[in-house]
Amino acid sequence: MSQRWLGRSIGMAASAGLGMLPGASLAAADAALLPRNLSPWGMFESADIVVKAVMVGLAFASLVTWTVWLAKTVEIRRKTALARQRIGLLERDTQLAEVEQASRDGNDAVAQIVQSASREAALSGGMFDDGFKERIALRLERVEAAMSRQIARGTGVLATIGATAPFVGLFGTVWGIMNAFIGISEAHTTNLAVVAPGIAEALLATALGLVAAIPAVVIYNHLTRSIASYRALLGDASVMVMLLVSREGDRSLFRLARAAE
Repeated sequence: MSQRWLGRSIGMAASAGLGMLPGASLAAADAALLPRNLSPWGMFESADIVVKAVMVGLAFASLVTWTVWLAKTVEIRRKTALARQRIGLLERDTQLAEVEQASRDGNDAVAQIVQSASREAALSGGMFDDGFKERIALRLERVEAAMSRQIARGTGVLATIGATAPFVGLFGTVWGIMNAFIGISEAHTTNLAVVAPGIAEALLATALGLVAAIPAVVIYNHLTRSIASYRALLGDASVMVMLLVSREGDRSLFRLARAAE
């Protein structure tokens, strides 16, 4: 009897062991599909090649954004300080020749405005009539426009990054989710522990897109306001040059009238 009971126990244990094998194999398969590291770098390493390319492109776009911010901030501050210094000279001096002499070696915007007005005065032969004032105004407008284009150069890429980066990140997310669902169908399991890592890798692309886009938009708006302030300074410098020209014209007409008497 004891032998019969022993044989029955061994058979039940064997049957239970065989019944547990499929579940154990599925658990082992699920564990094999899990990534070892769910940190941002770990998700990047385990991502698809297309998603990796999207992430690298967005990281490069973010680097470009901060590089443009640093370069343009330094440039705008330097040119704004120099323009204010030149405007101080225009307010203090009373003759165009004196201002032109002080800014002859300069290559900044206000110095070019003064030099352009002096060249037109020389070409006009000292005839301070209404036509001369119109020609001066046209020259100063051209200089202002050229200097404005120069200082705004490079900021357009920020608008492009701010507008396109979220959609590029969304493309990487859609591609990653597609691969995650393909992996689900191949693994024949809907276990959340298997699905979640692939979706997390896909959503990382969207997060990087926002990280690249939001600073780009904020920096672009900030630089646009700074450039507008710089353009206002150039407008003030042009007005002051026109005032100097008008005063010199009035003095010239006064001298001619006195000589005629």
